[in-house]
Amino acid sequence: MFAPHRIALLLALGLSLAACDKTPQFTQAEPGEALSAGSTTVRKADQNAFSLPSANLSPSRRLDFSVGNSFFRNPWVTAPATTTARDGLGPLFNTNACQNCHIKDGRGHPPAPDAISSVSMLVRLSIPAGSEHAEIIQRLGVLAEPTYGGQLQDMANPGVAPEGKVRVSYSTQRVSLVDGEQVELRKPNLEISQLGYGALHPDTLFSARIAPPMIGLGLLEAIPEAAILSNADPEDSNGDGISGRANQVWDREQQRTVLGRFGWKAGQPTLNQQNAEAFANDMGLTSTLVAHDNCTMAQTDCRSAPHGGEPEVSDNILASVLFYTRNLGVPARRSADTPQVLAGKNLFYQAGCQGCHTPQFTTAADAAEPELANQLIRPYSDLLLHDMGEGLADNRPEFLASGREWRTPPLWGIGLTKTVNGHTQFLHDGRARNLLEAILWHGGEAEAAKQQVMTFNADERAALLAFLNSL
Repeated sequence: MFAPHRIALLLALGLSLAACDKTPQFTQAEPGEALSAGSTTVRKADQNAFSLPSANLSPSRRLDFSVGNSFFRNPWVTAPATTTARDGLGPLFNTNACQNCHIKDGRGHPPAPDAISSVSMLVRLSIPAGSEHAEIIQRLGVLAEPTYGGQLQDMANPGVAPEGKVRVSYSTQRVSLVDGEQVELRKPNLEISQLGYGALHPDTLFSARIAPPMIGLGLLEAIPEAAILSNADPEDSNGDGISGRANQVWDREQQRTVLGRFGWKAGQPTLNQQNAEAFANDMGLTSTLVAHDNCTMAQTDCRSAPHGGEPEVSDNILASVLFYTRNLGVPARRSADTPQVLAGKNLFYQAGCQGCHTPQFTTAADAAEPELANQLIRPYSDLLLHDMGEGLADNRPEFLASGREWRTPPLWGIGLTKTVNGHTQFLHDGRARNLLEAILWHGGEAEAAKQQVMTFNADERAALLAFLNSL
């Protein structure tokens, strides 16, 4: 409970800090604002807040959701096995169940410093591509490392050598805010050891990625393409310093290049393809969409290992997992109309954060699932690529995304990360240990917004973080 003078101060923050006359000022919550995902929004805010079906699913459709959940949650096993519907794991893999990375359908985390187990964090691999590789880049987005492929797998079936182990250490730097507070930022350093198939290519590019939350993915898929592209400004024609770009990626089903929406660099076009690629790369499971094991020519034991059928993930199972991942509900906001949160919302707009973290969209009338259609949603993402500066660069291109560009991650549900996952580690590699650190890593197109936040005093920073934690 805030004292009256505290409420007056917080309202003053919200009313007096406009950067210009065009900056909106919020004195109360917008109608329906607490329902981040429209009528699909769920009302739980506990450990299971990210694991619930969309609120508007019928009882029979909730049964379908449960079937998909079982294949997402339960472990797969090596072949041959009596569990024929769930065998075929490997030969090389990172984990044996989707939930191991997307913990409770939420956010993954990097390994503890110097630990050699990296479950829920992956390391992508590639080498620089030339003009002669244009067709490969058009279809795969990257030129894979020749011996180890596009992703390092640190686990393997018996008789097959794992590809290697990943260790993470950190270097640190300090940033001073305008009121003298200092914040320590940490930057991860990857060490790849115990390589099972010889040396890596000398020009190998590495990119560590933690698993993002699973909530609201079907709604993101249902945003009309035109609505996403309307926010793109690749030449920064309006001069605001923000030049969001759409990634254009290969759609395996349509056999053509389309808009990318999913993944840290928007490298996947559809949720079904995202799921199929995860089955293949993370668990070594084939499907009709990705019909080959992730074994390179140098990995003869991998290529000769037993498999669990062709495909190992049947079309029915893939469809069940697709239904599940499309319909994981987004939790309602908490305290959206409190003075501190409203003051923080005004500061969010004053800093210009909404330039990339677009507050709302309306989903298409012809969404893949009827429950997802015509929903006013508030993901706080434009799904576009933005140059985030050298500090966050992985220097690894993916389709049209440069080594400095990342897709704007949705912010909905971010305030429940600690409740659901027991940690607050953010950004693509989990380097930020809280939301303030995540903001202070912003650069490039977000440099001006970060600099604005750095001028906020302690009360203003607390209000901004209260707003973010309400999402």
